[in-house]
Amino acid sequence: MRNLTRAGWAVMTVLSALVVLISARYLTFNPDTFSGNQRATYLAHELPLYIHIFGAITALALGPWQFSARLRRRSPRWHRRIGRAYLLGCLVGGIGALLLAPLAYGGPVAQLGFAGLGVAWMVTGGTGLRMILHRRVEDHRRWMIRSFALTFAAVTLRLMLPVSQAAHLDFRTSYTVIAWLCWVPNLLLACWFTRARPARQPLQESPVPPALAGRRS
Repeated sequence: MRNLTRAGWAVMTVLSALVVLISARYLTFNPDTFSGNQRATYLAHELPLYIHIFGAITALALGPWQFSARLRRRSPRWHRRIGRAYLLGCLVGGIGALLLAPLAYGGPVAQLGFAGLGVAWMVTGGTGLRMILHRRVEDHRRWMIRSFALTFAAVTLRLMLPVSQAAHLDFRTSYTVIAWLCWVPNLLLACWFTRARPARQPLQESPVPPALAGRRS
């Protein structure tokens, strides 16, 4: 299980870093980086777009390191610093997401999907912060896992889009579905993984029958 956890963390970190590198090109403020159906919308609303991109990139770049047990153990101060920067990235990215959601391609269903992601993203991060301020460490850990599951939607979105295109699906329809599919399964899986588990009861010694007790004595 430990090796599986390490492998999962490595895959998560590599995928997050790749999406950060791909998305960083938008921070060059070059209009030629935008293409496709949303080009005109993005160019007309650059401020909320860059707010979202900057916050999301920050959260996606820092998020995986919050799950490094070695960092938490050896440098808890840096764990806290990175955590603050991560939550700030979630807040900024979430605000940008809510500003962009009404402009999303695909109509009201897609717009509602991205708005839901923005709200859930900020709620999970805010709850995680509240838990650690009350020193509820385990609850903090649960909510931060849920928060990063939503941050990771940036990765699942970019994995699903080329798959849908390779399958020759209608872009508008697939984009509308992906607006929900990129984050709802992530959140459900994180909630299942962090669910409260009943405490194990200690094994109790079976009572010795009176006849045997007499023999022992």
